Amino acid sequence: MTVPLPTASTRWRCTLCGNLTRFDVTRSSKVVEYVHLDLAGEPKVEEREVLDETIESVRCRWCNAVDQVELVDRPGAGS
Repeated sequence: MTVPLPTASTRWRCTLCGNLTRFDVTRSSKVVEYVHLDLAGEPKVEEREVLDETIESVRCRWCNAVDQVELVDRPGAGS
């Protein structure tokens, strides 16, 4: 089951415990990165473009419920 990402007017909420702030998110991404290596060979990602991203699962950090997340309105989002 894929979980929709929160928007500017919505946020995640665990349906079992009510958590609004702590989640472990498993996602798959296809990205293009510009990697700059310094003279010692240490890499640093300087640019990152996300081509495709899918949220595979969301686990509540408070109660460990898996995929029990819903989207709810953010406070004041309609104002």
